[in-house]
Amino acid sequence: MVIKMKKFLLCVYFCFGTFLSIASFADETDPLDFDNFAEIDVTDEDDYSVPETVSLDANGSFVDVNHFDIAGVMLGMNYDEINELFFTGSNLYAPRKKNSVVYGIDKEWKYNLDYECRQNNVFIPEKLERCIYSLAKQRGLLYVSEIHLERDFTGEKVDIFFTSNATDNVVWKVEYTNDADDLDGVDNESNGKFSNQREKKLLAFWQGVIDKYGQPNSGEDKWISEENEYAPMLQAFYGKLVLVDEGLHTTDISENVLKAKENFQAKPYAF
Repeated sequence: MVIKMKKFLLCVYFCFGTFLSIASFADETDPLDFDNFAEIDVTDEDDYSVPETVSLDANGSFVDVNHFDIAGVMLGMNYDEINELFFTGSNLYAPRKKNSVVYGIDKEWKYNLDYECRQNNVFIPEKLERCIYSLAKQRGLLYVSEIHLERDFTGEKVDIFFTSNATDNVVWKVEYTNDADDLDGVDNESNGKFSNQREKKLLAFWQGVIDKYGQPNSGEDKWISEENEYAPMLQAFYGKLVLVDEGLHTTDISENVLKAKENFQAKPYAF
């Protein structure tokens, strides 16, 4: 009877100890406070594709794209600068009404944290998700990945994309869109008034682009800083502008892959 009681107490001890260990791990990852910003982006990074090769026009010259801006946003700006520009002062653009700030976790680190949480016996999907986010925030892996702004009066939008904390969480892409390419309605009149209006809107938009950035120096729609598709570049579309630094984006992806491999919490195998 005494032996059975000792076995029972030993079982309780180990079970309680395991419970405390799991509880402690959960407690470490518990309170989440994202400063009232909107949603957390839990999806993987967009599939990355190699950008198209660019070349300088015969009579063109390189331009300093790093000093180009869209609505005041330049490549390499950090979150504090963007916050001061749009969130704390007056500006033509305002944060969109829902999900104006999106948080992200690089997918390589997300895989690491998923494994670590599971190794600590966190399996329920809701708790696993919370565990991943909490650890990511504690370790500086959760970062502002996107900011979305709009100007209701003109239907313009500005979407800002940031690198992770591995490369200082700075702007690597800015996308601007407006309604210049939209048809206002179905034209049943012989004079094609809606098509005519669209053409005039696009002409006015393009003239504004030329006035601000000058003539493209690579084909009909690109401004390049050097003959390297990974260097800072501006590209224009119908009713859209994209200011991008693919080199910075690629470096960010590489840094996260390397550091996530180095910091993977593998089991302490002994052989």
